[in-house]
Amino acid sequence: MNSILKSAVTTILLFFSMLAQAQSGSGIRKNVPLDSIRLSDPFILADQKTQFYYMTGTGGRLWKSKDLKRWEGPYRVTQTDPDSWMGPSPMIWAAELFNYRDKYYYFATFTNRDVIIDTVAGNVIERRASHVLVSDEAAGPYVPMADPTYLPADKPTLDGTFWIDKDGKPYMVYCYEWLQNLDGTMEKIELKPDLSGSVGEGKVLFKASDSPWSREKDANGKDVPNKVTDGPFLFYTGTGRLGMIWTSWVYDEYVQGVVYSESGTLDGPWIHEEEPITPPNFGHGMLFTTFEGKTLMSAHSHKSVNGRYIRIPHLFEVDLTGDKLEVVRPYKP
Repeated sequence: MNSILKSAVTTILLFFSMLAQAQSGSGIRKNVPLDSIRLSDPFILADQKTQFYYMTGTGGRLWKSKDLKRWEGPYRVTQTDPDSWMGPSPMIWAAELFNYRDKYYYFATFTNRDVIIDTVAGNVIERRASHVLVSDEAAGPYVPMADPTYLPADKPTLDGTFWIDKDGKPYMVYCYEWLQNLDGTMEKIELKPDLSGSVGEGKVLFKASDSPWSREKDANGKDVPNKVTDGPFLFYTGTGRLGMIWTSWVYDEYVQGVVYSESGTLDGPWIHEEEPITPPNFGHGMLFTTFEGKTLMSAHSHKSVNGRYIRIPHLFEVDLTGDKLEVVRPYKP
């Protein structure tokens, strides 16, 4: 079966699967308050076309809401190729939704746990990479495009996000995972004009150890910057300054910081703020504008209960009118 026909068949199958799921109500909850949803890495698209808010994240399911107060879901919206490097049932982390040139794009991290690419310092590293799916509608279905891979097979990458830089070209900004390089990096790679693949090689923007606010203890008990880079999201301030929020750790607390580009482009140099911008154990944030014009940050709270992470989506009011991002207060819709 050629790739075009195969893509069409998988799209049709997923559409009928989604239709049956909606009609049967199987697993679908309605009128769910935001704080009753368990979801890591929440990402919200305010879709002007449908006037719905669509929320996704780790796990790859989709929630929708008219007002941010009550949500419906979760819906299955992705279709991957079981014959690809992802395997038949990949894990999905940190999914994001973007509307670009009349299409909707699904940036996410996919993991094939059956494929081991490396072992470093006792860490067994599974095949994991950021990838992009596409749909004609915000609610999906999201299906593969032309290129089977976007990033090298021998590097674990995650948390890819989307940005159009000042050169007018589309880019993916992503994390090269610390498990392999032992000092996580934030990197960029150029994408094809239709986002169906990548162009050239990735370039390092900054390292985890560049952070002045993250902390951990090294093998000798010395305070050092944490090695984790996680959850990038890019934005402009009201003065046109390019910034990026990203997440790491302060010892055992999950925390989010911000970094600004002196050149106003992805090439930086990137200058880190001295202190985190969110309370302890809130992170992996993103920014969006409500239909009423309010700028909000979506992030998740992080709590460990009996060795298991409990993560709940939260909203914060954000002020971007000046030269810096300011987190104002929690937002209750």
